[in-house]
Amino acid sequence: MTRVVTLTLNPAIDRTVTLDRLAPGEVHRARALRDDAGGKGINVASCLADWGLPVTVTGVLGAGNAAVFETLFSAKGIDDRCVGVPGETRTNLKLVDPAGTTDVNLPGLTLDPATLRAVRAVLAEAAGPDTLAVLAGSLPAGAESGLYGDLTAELKARGTRVLLDASGPPLAAALAADILPDAVKPNRHELEEWAGRPLPALADVVAAAQDLVRRGIPLVVVSLGAEGAVFVQAGEALHALAPPTEVASTVGAGDALVAGLVAGLCAGSSLADTARLALAFAAGKLARAGANLPERQAVEAIARGIEVRALPA
Repeated sequence: MTRVVTLTLNPAIDRTVTLDRLAPGEVHRARALRDDAGGKGINVASCLADWGLPVTVTGVLGAGNAAVFETLFSAKGIDDRCVGVPGETRTNLKLVDPAGTTDVNLPGLTLDPATLRAVRAVLAEAAGPDTLAVLAGSLPAGAESGLYGDLTAELKARGTRVLLDASGPPLAAALAADILPDAVKPNRHELEEWAGRPLPALADVVAAAQDLVRRGIPLVVVSLGAEGAVFVQAGEALHALAPPTEVASTVGAGDALVAGLVAGLCAGSSLADTARLALAFAAGKLARAGANLPERQAVEAIARGIEVRALPA
């Protein structure tokens, strides 16, 4: 069985505050409050554990408020190899009302070179030829923008497959590196930033994704929010659409999609079946608070209802 290891260098506690209506400048009374251990790689690991795949988390956690993360890892049987550092992991605010979710992301911990070396050593120890590594999320202060590119090269030298889900300069640097990830999962805006042009139509998105495939990335998945996602590899392009879903929380939906993509890759599924699973993970998570999936049978039922269309490749 393929082992999965995720890296989260800028984790967060996602504090979701539910409101009747968000009105700037007014005093609000919260209807509900919940805290979830978050960060993209941790969210991916949480969903994969729900699916039943063994998964290891690496990265950093502030010692001052690590309990919420330790509780999650213990409850879901996630192998915790995060490096503890002084201070507290940041808290990100999610203000939820009927109009949607407003995010307020706070600064994370600053990592010193010794901590980064320790994390890289743990990641190298956890990786190997039978491993798929997920490098996900923003980079904290103290980490150079080229870090994901460097880690990709180190991991692939060990025979590890690498999936990258990042944005901004870290994504741009990784896509410009000599050694490229095996898969990337930008959203439309992130792909537009890389392409240097707007991508208003589905055909535009596919063309830009194909440019990345020609650049040397075997699989490019572009998330499109309510429009589903595009899956592109050499000679094949698919558009997957999920059925209408009751939304409890959008927090972690993109990470759930990545988890479904990982689950499909680990199973050696076809591109179409991988697309169905990825969209089913995202849709299943939407009905739940936090990065949590419903029972496996429910996810499989959603997957059977995912529409997958072939696109010109």
